Amino acid sequence: MKNYKIEIKWAVVFILATLVWAILEKSLGFYDEKIESHGSFSFLFAIVAIVLYIMALLDKKKNFFQGNMNWKQGFISGIVLSVFIAILTPIGQVIIHNVIAPNFFENFITYSVEKGVLNKENAEAYFNLTSYIVQSVFFALSVGVVTAAIVAFFIKSKEN
Repeated sequence: MKNYKIEIKWAVVFILATLVWAILEKSLGFYDEKIESHGSFSFLFAIVAIVLYIMALLDKKKNFFQGNMNWKQGFISGIVLSVFIAILTPIGQVIIHNVIAPNFFENFITYSVEKGVLNKENAEAYFNLTSYIVQSVFFALSVGVVTAAIVAFFIKSKEN
């Protein structure tokens, strides 16, 4: 685990950033009166996520690889980061949906049924804590690996 202290640190930072983002979304009304714009606004978190991956891999490059990191090393570090984020994601989801926005699922079920996007049964199957935890874990892993590959390409040390 000593070799992965940097990834663990940045996974915790990532989850904290996710919680801050949820507080921001809630305070700006994207969980109720601006619910129709939630998806568009949430997409902006991708910028935060990419910046955090860049910072994490730069930290790994500087403080673990002494400034000389190849793509493979960066990519593996990014994969490890993604795994730790995925491990911590259920905790973040529980905090978001039980503490920050306890009416989140109720509001989204009502909205999707009223707009005719889903019937009540399908909305309830989609908008619940278990479903969101599963979605978030798989999203963290899949998007995290892709992000890691791209960021590692730009962060790698120049070859002589």
